[in-house]
Amino acid sequence: MPELKNTYALILAGGSGTRFWPLSRNAKPKQLLDLFGTGTLLEQTIARLDGLVPYENIFILTNDLQVDAVRALATMLPAENIFAEPTKRDTAPAVALGIGLIAARNPEALMMVLPSDQLIQDVPAYHAVMRDALATAEKSDGLVTVGIRPTWACPSYGYIERGAPAVIPGLECAHFPLEVTRFREKPNPELAEQFLAQGTFSWNAGMFVWSLPTVINQLASHAPELALFISELCAAPDINAAVAEKFPKLTPISIDYALMESADRVLTIEATFDWDDVGSWVSIAKYLDTYGAENRANQGITELDSRNNIIFNATQGTRIALLGVDDLIIVQTPDALLIANRHQADSIKKLSDVLPVELL
Repeated sequence: MPELKNTYALILAGGSGTRFWPLSRNAKPKQLLDLFGTGTLLEQTIARLDGLVPYENIFILTNDLQVDAVRALATMLPAENIFAEPTKRDTAPAVALGIGLIAARNPEALMMVLPSDQLIQDVPAYHAVMRDALATAEKSDGLVTVGIRPTWACPSYGYIERGAPAVIPGLECAHFPLEVTRFREKPNPELAEQFLAQGTFSWNAGMFVWSLPTVINQLASHAPELALFISELCAAPDINAAVAEKFPKLTPISIDYALMESADRVLTIEATFDWDDVGSWVSIAKYLDTYGAENRANQGITELDSRNNIIFNATQGTRIALLGVDDLIIVQTPDALLIANRHQADSIKKLSDVLPVELL
């Protein structure tokens, strides 16, 4: 395990979470919600880093709408480590901003990039994998990604095709890395079935580990605009002013497109911990209590002749009763009520195009 003082983490916490309306809003998206009664997903993400990264080395990127709520949750972090992007520019500019902020403090650092909205409950297994990922990044010239073993042929995730075991002199770890053959974009259902049957593909969970010299060198070769931005941040007498001026001019592009798919060497370690991106109300359902015929709810309901419904009641002193209904998603908040077909859970985000702005 590399020295603790040399490890840093960048948590990306600016997502909108539109699939979880009406509980999720622009100012309080999925990562800021306590969906399971165990703290928000962002709080859990920070807590999982205890023992891997010192608090003073954890950075959070969010946006102006959410920064106050993030600061209220992440009081254990230095205030200057919580940064609001001036405008939305997709994941590659966001990651480059994080690299620049960290490089300005420690140009030789090892860095993890982590989403803020994933559910991971087996913390010891998570630590074991991430320690090996950090060791791999320290000992190699590769960019490391943590892959998730597919449990079904999901067409909504990107995929990583695993290759041969990596040759890395001096590396000792339990979770040995493999070379990445290529990244594959979200497949159609038939191709996803082929990936699953082949057995050499992992889900791309958006978790990356690298040394700053390696990633900056790769950006210089494959994404020079971002490498220049990082160098400008490191040289700036006022880093906040430099971000405000230069970040909005960056080309919006994902980190996969900008770097990972074209990098000279990418390595992968397959996760041995549990993982759920809790991407919709259907994902949430399996963590809720069961009532009657597979109705799932976060608090007590009354039901007759109803099956396979998902109910999330975020109000106090109200009761939801079901009679003769199947396959519904019902979410009640103090100012809104959602009733949707559970088979259209991924389309709930489309409501953001037609809802009154005050409800977003």
